[in-house]
Amino acid sequence: MNYLAHAYLSFHDPDVTAGQLIGDFVKGKQSEAYPAPIRKGIILHRALDEYTDSHPASRTARDIFRPATGLYGGVFLDIVYDHFLANDAERFTLPELARFSEATYQAVEERLPILPPAFRQMFAFMRTHNWLYHYHERDSILRSFGGIIRRARYFNQPAAVPYAVLSDHYEELRDCYNTFIPDAENFMKSLTIELS
Repeated sequence: MNYLAHAYLSFHDPDVTAGQLIGDFVKGKQSEAYPAPIRKGIILHRALDEYTDSHPASRTARDIFRPATGLYGGVFLDIVYDHFLANDAERFTLPELARFSEATYQAVEERLPILPPAFRQMFAFMRTHNWLYHYHERDSILRSFGGIIRRARYFNQPAAVPYAVLSDHYEELRDCYNTFIPDAENFMKSLTIELS
């Protein structure tokens, strides 16, 4: 779900970016149907998801969400990490975020015909509403939470519930992000080199 982080941690490689963004739409050995550079992105997506889930800062952040959201805390946390990344002055100014978002959409657009149909459908909304750029806005995070809840089978609270957790624990969650992101960058850089 954390599309901005997956794109950012593709390090400006268009094929890897496309592979990272479709990662949740490609199950198991379906990845073998894709060209090697896109398959590399899918592998990196899966590795990043596993790394994120196991990182101590992410466990702390999920514990903050858990009383209000149960097992869905990790899903909401993905969106929260994208929000903090979009507002991370060490990594993006708003104009840089706008350019990065457009470059990401372009990379995907050029490969769209071979990408999964369900992803293509979602991507149309992503690009039209410029999700990657708008992650810097809190209102967009509330809307993203609403989208998660509409698709959730076992979460029947309104989006205001996880959003209140973000609002009430904003600094604590930002601290978790600040601990996580440099580690994630180092992990993904090393793995990218290893897979080259």
